[in-house]
Amino acid sequence: ISWIKLLPKMNSGGETEALERLNKHLDRKAWVANFERPRITAQSLFASPTGLSPYLRFGCLSCCVFYYSLRELFMKLRRRSSPPLSLFGQLLWREFFYTAGTNNPNFDRMEGNPICVQIPWDHNPEALAKWAEGQTGFPWIDAIMTQLRQEGWIHHLARHAVACFLTRGDLWISWESGMKVFEELLLDADWSVNAGSWMWLSCSAFFQQFFHCYCPVGFGRRTDPSGDYIRRYIPKLKDYPNRYIYEPWNAPESVQKAANCIVGVDYPKPMINHAESSRLNIERMKQVYQQLSVPIHHDVSYYSSRGLSKTCANLSGEEECFEMFDDEQLIKRLHFLIKNIITDFSLAQVLCCLKNTPVIISEAIYTV
Repeated sequence: ISWIKLLPKMNSGGETEALERLNKHLDRKAWVANFERPRITAQSLFASPTGLSPYLRFGCLSCCVFYYSLRELFMKLRRRSSPPLSLFGQLLWREFFYTAGTNNPNFDRMEGNPICVQIPWDHNPEALAKWAEGQTGFPWIDAIMTQLRQEGWIHHLARHAVACFLTRGDLWISWESGMKVFEELLLDADWSVNAGSWMWLSCSAFFQQFFHCYCPVGFGRRTDPSGDYIRRYIPKLKDYPNRYIYEPWNAPESVQKAANCIVGVDYPKPMINHAESSRLNIERMKQVYQQLSVPIHHDVSYYSSRGLSKTCANLSGEEECFEMFDDEQLIKRLHFLIKNIITDFSLAQVLCCLKNTPVIISEAIYTV
């Protein structure tokens, strides 16, 4: 990283600032009283001036203060009714990864990590550098990595997109490399949360549905059809029409000239064919999982007879993975895990610990 190129700070540190931000959230009484799972919008891709995740990371805000402040307000507004676990879901994910990393000093690496599937990733420093520097040729991916470098924060679904792209989705590069980049650039990088999230998104642990990949074109287009996010972080593409801003390589030469940005000259060509790479990588993942000593059976009786539970449900689903499941039920199971988790992990325990539910994080802590 060239520290000289970093922009002025966007966040003031300290407990005073953290508590002021928390109070701004608590002032939104209607939001607390009628809490619903937040939906991603184009605006949510930009950093919030009341974001709390860096303050939780550095201990400027106590997670206990956060928890009990929310709980007390909810019970006051809803006449002492118990708050839904989803209200605290982001904190629970944090505690889940903290617990999973306990007594596992190799939680942040493949070697010696008993819960990590040993996937034979490629070693490709050149491809890694293009990804880290936002030079992949995919505007959605490059905009995310540019925002990360400039601001030290990206939306949790943006993290999903670039993590999948680097690992099992396209480049087939180890999650360890991506984790180190996030560790260096994210203001809210947290050892256990960062490592756990990268293992999950690369299907190395916690999550098995490797056939679900984030498209580096379609996912961004659905989130921000107008492409304003890309125009902000990749100004070279600002004059491209909406039709081509997510895939400028498909724009006719006349459109590229009118936008003063020629693909391959002013902006890089795509470094990879996503359709071909994702198809190949799904087959690679399939082979890895077929070689595991713990079989993934589709017959629930196989697991119940062994005191385990099947985790790979809805195998034929085509929806985006973070939209497939009942958050409230998932978080209840997560809450149970945090209270009862076994620290002597084995692959079987990790893959089968959430009863009848795929092991997936649908709401990360980074949205607070």
